[in-house]
Amino acid sequence: MAQAQLKLKLKKVPRKPSSASASKKPTPPAATKPERRKVVRLTAADLAEKQREISVSEFFTKNRHLLGFDSPAKALLTTVKEAVDNALDACEEAGILPDVLIEIQSISETRYRVAVQDNGPGIVKAQIPKIFGQLLYGSKFHRLRQSRGQQGIGISAAGMYGQLTTGKPITVISRVGANKPAHKFDIQIDTRRNAPVVTADDEVKWEPEHGTRVEIEIEATYKKGRHSVDGYVEQTAMANPHAAITYVAPDGERLALDRVAAELPKEPLEIKPHPHGVELGILLKMLHETKARNLKGFLSGEFSRVSPAEGCVPLAEHDAAEGGAGSGGGPLQRDPGDQADGASVQRPLADRRGAAPDRAQEAGGGAILCRDHTLSIGLPRQPVPGRGGARLWSR
Repeated sequence: MAQAQLKLKLKKVPRKPSSASASKKPTPPAATKPERRKVVRLTAADLAEKQREISVSEFFTKNRHLLGFDSPAKALLTTVKEAVDNALDACEEAGILPDVLIEIQSISETRYRVAVQDNGPGIVKAQIPKIFGQLLYGSKFHRLRQSRGQQGIGISAAGMYGQLTTGKPITVISRVGANKPAHKFDIQIDTRRNAPVVTADDEVKWEPEHGTRVEIEIEATYKKGRHSVDGYVEQTAMANPHAAITYVAPDGERLALDRVAAELPKEPLEIKPHPHGVELGILLKMLHETKARNLKGFLSGEFSRVSPAEGCVPLAEHDAAEGGAGSGGGPLQRDPGDQADGASVQRPLADRRGAAPDRAQEAGGGAILCRDHTLSIGLPRQPVPGRGGARLWSR
């Protein structure tokens, strides 16, 4: 009996944990509130420090799809097209029947070397780095006549694409005459400054007496078909029968497209803008830049289809001469060159003024009567002084 009670007491007594096991038990972490992160607010001065100019080369480096380099297949076609357009334009402007050589060499499955050579007048040595190593540099932008290229951005953009994808510079060989040496340049583009960086400049022996050769190494893909470089070369030869084009494909196949016409196409003429197609801002810019001494000289000299024989008079002066704005006035003769059909070319001034758009009057604009054209140009109601004392009067 005593032994049984002793066993019960021993069972009820809990065992004390040893010091080693007690030290191993993890202690629960103290509950702490999470610290709030401090939000740093920028001041206007901080924002001003981060502002900087973005060059056009930097912009097109990140947006090269806008230039036609959005896929490897299209990049090859765009590179060839830009170089061929420059070759044809240079030959035609110099009065030379174009002989264009197009070579595409396969370096690997995704890398090609494009070379385009022409027999044009060549390029002056000092201009070669700027033409091929600077975007928006050219001679056709400010001309008002049709041409293949105009922006001065095509061939330099192709060189920039080659630099981005392969790291190789654009190679240019040009010669301006038989008695002049040929110059070979290796050019890269500094995209931060939109400026050319010449890595090599040498005089070399080159057989052609004059012309230019451009070589660009790019990452691209070549596929045969109607929408590939092969189809472009054939269509270019059809559209330019006065050009002889030799094309060497990446597989070594050689295609010679002979010249069909022995005369150059008629050179396009430069045409001045028409008054109805000029916006207000452009008109004001032209007024500031004109060298004309009066309004008549400005309108007849800066625009097409405006004859200096009768000239242009402000509506206010014409109304005063005719006895007020409400008078019918006499008929005005239209120039025979402006007549588009056999209908009558005489209309009273009141009819002309009634046919003018109402929105010009609502905007408070002025108008100038030039032969049979009434130009609502949105000028302010006060008289605006022009060059040489001429004034543009509002209604």
